[in-house]
Amino acid sequence: MQKITIEPFKVIGISVRTINHADTAAKDIGGLWDRFISQNLLAQIPDKLEDSIYAIYTNYEGDFTQPYDTIIGCKVSTLDNIPEGMVGQTLGGGTYAKFLSKGDMTKGSVYKTWEGIWKEDLKRVYTADFEFYGEKARNPMDGEVDIFVALEA
Repeated sequence: MQKITIEPFKVIGISVRTINHADTAAKDIGGLWDRFISQNLLAQIPDKLEDSIYAIYTNYEGDFTQPYDTIIGCKVSTLDNIPEGMVGQTLGGGTYAKFLSKGDMTKGSVYKTWEGIWKEDLKRVYTADFEFYGEKARNPMDGEVDIFVALEA
C-alpha cells in the first residue's frame, strides 16, 4: 500500500445501489459489469478522456458494511452530456491508499484484495473508493487492477 493524492475527476457510467451482505454485492456488481460489457457501454460514453474503466464505490450510508452506490464507467471531461440510463458523478479527490490486485479476475482476485483491505486499520472517510482497470487489466485471466481507498488527510 502507498499513500497518494488524487485530483478531482468526473465519470459517466451506469450504477447500482448495493450492500456487502451475503452475495448481494457480488450479484449486483457482477450484473452491472455484465451489462456494461454486453451492451458495449464503453463506446457510448461521451467526452471520454481515455478508454480505461473505473469501478467507483460512493454515496456510502456509513462504512463498507452499509449500502453504497457502484458506478462502472469512464473518466470524462464534462458531465454536460450524460446519456439516458447513465449517471454522472464528480469525485472530489484527496488522500488515498493505493493497493494492487493481481491475478485471475474471473476467479475473484479483486474481491480477495478488498477482503484484505477491509481488515486493514485504515482511517477511511467513505467518500469515494475506486478500482482502475487500465492496460494491465486487459487480460482478465492474469490482470492487474489498482484499488484506491479514500483516507483522512
